[in-house]
Amino acid sequence: MLEGFNANGIAAGGQLTTTTDVENYPGFPSIQGPDLTDIFRQHGKTFGAESLLETVTHVNLTGTTDYPPPTSPPPTNQPPLKKIAVTAGGTQIVCDSIIVATGALAKKLTFDQSDEYWQKGISACAVCDGGLPLFRNQVLVVIGGGDTAMEEALFLTRFASKVVVVHRRSELRASKIMADRALMHDKIAFKWNANVVKAEGNDAGLLKAIVLDTGEKIDCAGLFFGIGHEPATAFLDHQLDLDDNGYVVVAPGKTSTSVEGVYACGDVMDHEWRQAVTAAGTGCMAALEAERWLAAREEKVAS
Repeated sequence: MLEGFNANGIAAGGQLTTTTDVENYPGFPSIQGPDLTDIFRQHGKTFGAESLLETVTHVNLTGTTDYPPPTSPPPTNQPPLKKIAVTAGGTQIVCDSIIVATGALAKKLTFDQSDEYWQKGISACAVCDGGLPLFRNQVLVVIGGGDTAMEEALFLTRFASKVVVVHRRSELRASKIMADRALMHDKIAFKWNANVVKAEGNDAGLLKAIVLDTGEKIDCAGLFFGIGHEPATAFLDHQLDLDDNGYVVVAPGKTSTSVEGVYACGDVMDHEWRQAVTAAGTGCMAALEAERWLAAREEKVAS
């Protein structure tokens, strides 16, 4: 298990390590994100998994020993070849099967004191954090104008007293149905042609207000970035089929990718649900698919 060493600026364990209270993972009514990832790690080690805190910088899925791989794939009538993963530390791992579980990164904006109040009122996942007591019956702000932002804003109306959408343009980029839902909602207000330039906090060290480049200040308990996610797939160097947004393409209802013996799970292939529990579910699918593929391959070689 190659966990990565501060890969993409996030600790080993991925986005879950940046989450505070996790309230929708079965068996854990309330647990901190970093604590849950540590339980995952210990669980794996109990059953013999080896963990390396090294970041994979590139892979070779063609079976050749050189990198970069050749431009043409091996003939399809040949048996599946070995896969090679190389880390930033120079470690080279040769294997029969790979499960890609590198996740995705929520896109964030940087402005004055945005880092200071990250996870102290500023978040990039309304579904993950919006229901926390900190945000209930409070004014909440969403930045963005696409479908992601509208989904975040509409979700937050369940908990907030008011949701303010800050958008840098004069009209939304969201699909018409999503835009209409948000524009007609009585709890959602819009600030057009505006950008957040500063965050301010209270004596408890939590977000209390934001300042726009228009000079307006909005008192609020939470700010959510709704500007999308970026899957961590650059290291694959397009050796797997990716969709238009860079997510790994898998077979419908499965986790198998365009390369035999390679599977993908979690947010690196899921741009819709993005929850710890759904990532774990597809992780289980990937493990079972890989296990079955390895067993079938051994039978084929033996025959």
